[in-house]
Amino acid sequence: MTTAESAESTAPATVLKTRELCQTILDRPDFADLRRRIDAFMNDEAVKFQYQMLNERGAVLQQKQAQGLPVSDEEIGQFEALRQGFLGNPVATEFLDAQQEVGKLQDVIMQHVNKTFELGRVPAPEDFDTCCSSGCGCH
Repeated sequence: MTTAESAESTAPATVLKTRELCQTILDRPDFADLRRRIDAFMNDEAVKFQYQMLNERGAVLQQKQAQGLPVSDEEIGQFEALRQGFLGNPVATEFLDAQQEVGKLQDVIMQHVNKTFELGRVPAPEDFDTCCSSGCGCH
């Protein structure tokens, strides 16, 4: 039995509602555009390679900095050239924008799920107020 099958057999109502949430996401007016932008990136081997190289170079530079090793101007220049080349590609920038939008949606969903577990009830909008209690005027 797969994990999905196990989850369905132990919590069928939860799985049903999760599927409804998935359908709600699919029904969003901007979903087709999000998929288009992600698919364009996934189908472009050159831009994926640029992304990989940029991430690898960035990781190397971060690791050097974390270890207190010097990073040369040449290394920074090479990283910036890779970054500018990547960001100059519309497929890349549309992918990054789509990725950010998907991330925001995932964050909202997880905030609601986490708040449900925290409160033991469905959260209300006011449960997400992040105002301080020092009279900041947001109440």
